[in-house]
Amino acid sequence: MQFDRAFPRRQTRQIMVGDVAVGGDAPVTVQSMTITKTADHEATLQQIYALAAAGADIVRCTCNKPEAAEGLARIVPRSPVPIVADIHNNHRMALAALDAGVHCLRLNPGNITDPTKIKLIAQESKARNVPIRIGVNGGSLDSSLYDESVGVTPEAMVESAMRELAYFDEVGFDLVKISVKASSVPLMIEAYRQLSEATDHPLHLGVTEAGPPPAGTIKATAGIATLLAEGIGDTIRYSLTADPVEEAKAGRQLLEALGLRERKNVDLIACPSCGRAEIDVYKVANDAMEAFEDREIPLQVAVMGCVVNGPGEAKDADLGIAAGNKRGHLFVKGVNVAVVPEDEMVDQLLDWAIFLHEEGVDATMARAESTRDAARKAAEEDRARNLDERGDDANAAEAAVELIRSRTSS
Repeated sequence: MQFDRAFPRRQTRQIMVGDVAVGGDAPVTVQSMTITKTADHEATLQQIYALAAAGADIVRCTCNKPEAAEGLARIVPRSPVPIVADIHNNHRMALAALDAGVHCLRLNPGNITDPTKIKLIAQESKARNVPIRIGVNGGSLDSSLYDESVGVTPEAMVESAMRELAYFDEVGFDLVKISVKASSVPLMIEAYRQLSEATDHPLHLGVTEAGPPPAGTIKATAGIATLLAEGIGDTIRYSLTADPVEEAKAGRQLLEALGLRERKNVDLIACPSCGRAEIDVYKVANDAMEAFEDREIPLQVAVMGCVVNGPGEAKDADLGIAAGNKRGHLFVKGVNVAVVPEDEMVDQLLDWAIFLHEEGVDATMARAESTRDAARKAAEEDRARNLDERGDDANAAEAAVELIRSRTSS
């Protein structure tokens, strides 16, 4: 399925991280980072596979000691996605990671500040055609750029990135992507806006140290989504105090919600419930999410709790349930095809979703021939019941019309 992009993308250079394109006209990619000890290559590989299954396109692993570099040498050939080595203060670890065959390095300009060492890493990366992410972090800014009177500023973060980029330029290295992360959302947003004006290198977005969900997810979304909506950003990471699989899922779901990536799994929409609900909307929606979670069925599925707004919302989805009188009216592509009891709603949604995904719309409508008449009859019964309970003018529209006429007739 081809999605129309709602947000024009800023044009950037394109680099390759392994076989994954970043920047240019490539889709925005999702990244995460392992929390295992890289020296434990089996445990790290297990986590990398879990991240890839959750939607991560690229995975970063720490390379802080020789044992970690040795682990990378065992990890890279078996990884399902490109591997980025996260380098701390020791430039030798960057060189060792290159020897291990990693697909990208991440350097923090606040940690390795010696120009000679920076340019050596760039030269070695150039010889191997391996890109580098310049990863500026507001919490570890080079002390020469830190202003004691005002703290970290967007200008200082951008200056840090551009200073590092200048060292790379001196040795003719341009396979670069850049990030200017901060734990402050306003600071992060402004830094990226300024950086996007200063360079056309691809940008990696993130709110660093966002914290645990749900607050951390909200904070990260506020920063990343704001910039993506402005066309800024080529790759993203949610930095959550949680299982990194949750980072990958959140990143993937955000891109799908913005129409920047094709849908991989179900998009479940559900009403927030209210006094009109005639089923336990929370339970049905949560049970549906659990049922669909590990299945790659890229459909929009609606769970609506009543027959007031429910039918309209369910009709707009690929597949939906609009509840009424302890039963659900099941819609496929806007057609009411079946009526199911409340305790069978999730099973029926899953069954019809699988059939629709695998067999297509025509076959699904043919399947519905035997149930469609009963569905229409039940829908009319529920409509009649609502009219009996609420009257033909349930929203008191006619009374409002009379009031308006009385005010405007003179």
